[in-house]
Amino acid sequence: MQQSDLQEQQLYRSLFLLKTPLIDLRAPVEFAQGAFPESCNLPLMTDNEREQVGTCYKKEGQAAAITLGHQLVASDIQNRIRKWAQFKEENPTAWLYCFRGGLRSRLSAQFLKDHGVDINIVPGGYKALRRYLINVIDQASEKKLMIVGGNTGCGKTLLIQALDNGLDIEGRANHRGSSFGKQVTEQPRQISYENQLAVDILHISQHASSLVIEDESKAVGALYVPERLFAGMTRAPMVVVNDPLEIRLQRLCYEYCTLMTEKFNLALGAEQGWQAYEKYLQNGLYGIRKRLGTEKFKVMNTVLEAALKQQKNTGSVEGHLNWIASILRDYYDPMYQYQLEKKADRVQFRGTFQEVKEWLTVNTK
Repeated sequence: MQQSDLQEQQLYRSLFLLKTPLIDLRAPVEFAQGAFPESCNLPLMTDNEREQVGTCYKKEGQAAAITLGHQLVASDIQNRIRKWAQFKEENPTAWLYCFRGGLRSRLSAQFLKDHGVDINIVPGGYKALRRYLINVIDQASEKKLMIVGGNTGCGKTLLIQALDNGLDIEGRANHRGSSFGKQVTEQPRQISYENQLAVDILHISQHASSLVIEDESKAVGALYVPERLFAGMTRAPMVVVNDPLEIRLQRLCYEYCTLMTEKFNLALGAEQGWQAYEKYLQNGLYGIRKRLGTEKFKVMNTVLEAALKQQKNTGSVEGHLNWIASILRDYYDPMYQYQLEKKADRVQFRGTFQEVKEWLTVNTK
């Protein structure tokens, strides 16, 4: 690696580790496809302006495209400069970038300079930062990985979050990974998800040489664990949490029912929140109907509806324990045990939540 490349790599690492505020000059349509943590979309051009300039570039070349770009943004450029300057004033360490760190970045920085504001440009722009983070994830797949397995409700995600070298792939995906994994808010875009995981890995690497990750399928809701990282996970040693059924039931009842009721109510208000919560549980059960079989699904659905009615009338979530126990017995536990048998040679330790946490604290650094 050349000295200049190494310096840029060190710069990118520093920008992310210091949580440097970033002005993303790309058009909104570009930003929506994926962005970085700490970035704010303050575009030089609107989507329509960008499209016109792109068409002009293809037909008439760069010079004509630049001229058109100046004409298109002229009427609103003072407003855009004001927003950039305000962001820089509120975030003195801010940098800016466009897609490649080229013309849009230089023009915007010059506009700011003409108004007495100096700002640094990220060399290589979004594309270089994105490539850097992809490499971070790829390199992480070669690190010491430890996978945390266990039946549904064993608190694997809670365990990951309690460790200073835990990489929370479900939390960053905003999905718990099961049929009941959907959250109140939407999942991020795939690119944003990967970017955030990479930044998390950078932070962990400052104090640990290993990563502890939850045993997960490749898909987490509508998102996917990055390919190289997932490949590393399938080869890594494992620990397995074996919590008693009663503890698991109480934990799942809290997560599926108590917590989700609160989240939906907070986001949507009491009436709409309740309707969304009902739909969340109904859709979750419907999502595993084929695995349960028609008859079991009908029975469990009846139990679920009774539990919802009881909760609505009394506020008690106790009735939900019945159908949760059934889906553990008839679906989740048999499925996970079957999967775990195929990984038995990778298991290094088994124990309760606390025992596994203590083992990981001692044996992974």
